[in-house]
Amino acid sequence: MNLGENPQAEEQLEALRRAIATCRICRDEPGGPDRLPHEPRPVAVISPKARILIAGQAPGLRVHQSGLPFDDASGNRLREWLTVSRDEFYDRDRFAIVPMGFCFPGYDAKGSDLPPRRECAPYWRTRVVDAMPQIELVLAIGQYAQAWHIGNRRKKGMTETVRNWREYFLTNQGPRVLPLPHPSWRNSGWLRKNPWFEAEVLPQLRESVDRWAR
Repeated sequence: MNLGENPQAEEQLEALRRAIATCRICRDEPGGPDRLPHEPRPVAVISPKARILIAGQAPGLRVHQSGLPFDDASGNRLREWLTVSRDEFYDRDRFAIVPMGFCFPGYDAKGSDLPPRRECAPYWRTRVVDAMPQIELVLAIGQYAQAWHIGNRRKKGMTETVRNWREYFLTNQGPRVLPLPHPSWRNSGWLRKNPWFEAEVLPQLRESVDRWAR
C-alpha cells in the first residue's frame, strides 16, 4: 500500500512535519560552541508518495526568507537538470526535498554559506528517511549529502564520487543514489571542466525523473 493511501501513515508524517517545523536544537542545544545566531526556520518537504528524494545541503538566505526549498538561482538550475517545471518541482507527490541541515546556517567571514548545522542530520535524518520507505532514488547533492547517503563508498573528492555515479546508482539494495554537484552558479566553472557530467549523468537523471516523477 502506498503511504498516501494509509491515513495512519499520513498522520504520522504530519506529526513529523510539525516536529521539524518547531525544532530549535541548533539554537537551544547546539552541538558545538556556536549556536545558530538567528531564529531557526526549518525547511523540508516530506512526502507519502514521492519516489525521488532530493537531498541537498542547507537552505540559503533566500530560502530561509521564503520557506521554499531551492527557491533561488540554484533551484532554477536544478529544475533545468531535472527538466521539470516549478509547479512539478514543488509537487510533493513527485519529489521529497530534505536537506542535510533544515535551517539556514549563516555566513562565514568571507560571506559564504556555512556548512549544514552539525546537530540536524544525526537527530533527524534517519527518522525522516525511514518515514518514506517508498523512495526509489536519492539525489545526493554536494559532499554532505554524499557523505551521509553513500558513506565510506564515496571517493576521495566530490568530482570522483560523481564521476563514479554508476557504483551507487546500479544497486539492488535500498534506494539508488545518484550523486550530483551542487547546482550553484559558483559551480559553472566545474561544469565547463567536466563535460562528461552533462553527457553522462544528466541523461540518467532525466530518465529517472521520467520513470519515478511523471
